[in-house]
Amino acid sequence: MTDYKAIIDEVLPVLKAGGVILYPTDTVWGLGCDATNEEAVRKVFEIKRRSEAKSLVLLACDLDMVARHVRQIPGIAIDLVEVNDAPMTIIYPGAMGLAPSVVAEDGSVGIRIPVEGSGELCREIVRRLRRPLVSTSANISGEPTPASFGEISPEIKAAVDYTVPRKYEEGATGKASQIIKLGLGGEVEIIRA
Repeated sequence: MTDYKAIIDEVLPVLKAGGVILYPTDTVWGLGCDATNEEAVRKVFEIKRRSEAKSLVLLACDLDMVARHVRQIPGIAIDLVEVNDAPMTIIYPGAMGLAPSVVAEDGSVGIRIPVEGSGELCREIVRRLRRPLVSTSANISGEPTPASFGEISPEIKAAVDYTVPRKYEEGATGKASQIIKLGLGGEVEIIRA
């Protein structure tokens, strides 16, 4: 496993100060910030030129972190996380303790735990930050999602407070995660397979 300590030591002060980072997630290059900091989240919306009516996906390092930010974890979510071997975002009901702009109108929030073997850098950033990290694609809203660092527009690169060096790109698969919405009564809706 790569030693990420030096890069994380650079990233954490930026995130804690309300900054926005450009970083490789377990799927694509993303824009990220502390998901509990409303001002930082608004910066992400501004950079993307995205309507705040659309919620954002968050990254958590484990189910314990998810449990701190949703009122109740549906039982099926635990099973899905335990058997999952590909990037999967779960939309949970009852978000709490997060910036209001990351929460959907119905009170739900989409959270992904990067799977072992990919996304180790972003998982370690989240673990050390001790709060969920916004994870939205590094593009202007409506434009194609960049599959690699080289496809990110200069405008996005110039707008962030910190860019993780390209050499850490190995975790990003270039493919979006599947998205599953869960209800407390056992309801399961596949949003994106």
